[in-house]
Amino acid sequence: MKPVKKNISRPTGRAVLLAALLLGAVGCGGPDAFKVSEACGTKVDPDLIGQLLPRGEKLKTKDTFSEPKQPRCEFEVDGQDVVGLRGDVVEPFIKPLEINERTMLRLGNPMPADVGDGATISDHAAMAVQACTYNGEKSQYILVIDGVEDPKDTAERRRILEEFLRSQLPVAMAAEGCRP
Repeated sequence: MKPVKKNISRPTGRAVLLAALLLGAVGCGGPDAFKVSEACGTKVDPDLIGQLLPRGEKLKTKDTFSEPKQPRCEFEVDGQDVVGLRGDVVEPFIKPLEINERTMLRLGNPMPADVGDGATISDHAAMAVQACTYNGEKSQYILVIDGVEDPKDTAERRRILEEFLRSQLPVAMAAEGCRP
């Protein structure tokens, strides 16, 4: 007759081993969020922008067609262009939120947000506008981020987009010399 202790410990041992394997698998998720501290020549909140980028192995930030009054950059993850970020200093009579209304509609459920002098957050992009003075002239600054697919939860993505606009708009304006 086999000892009872041995019969009990074998199933218990299997359960413990299975639990350890499952916990190990949970801990072996995909890559961590990227930490980006600068984009388009300005500092960015690494936690916010990192949440808006897809996970991957290799991140590349590249300036695209940047010039004074128009900083532009794109984020590339694993060889794919994923998120674009751009700023523009424009004349005060231009109405960027109206001009881009159709684009924001195409990007999913645009809703106004309380950022700057006005903002629109869609499912995959966000835009904010703020009046400013540039080289002694009345102007306005437009900040746009688009191509955003992460996080996958749309409500969370929209919340982070709004938080990003709120934190980045004054920083981008100051870097471009557009004073409120």
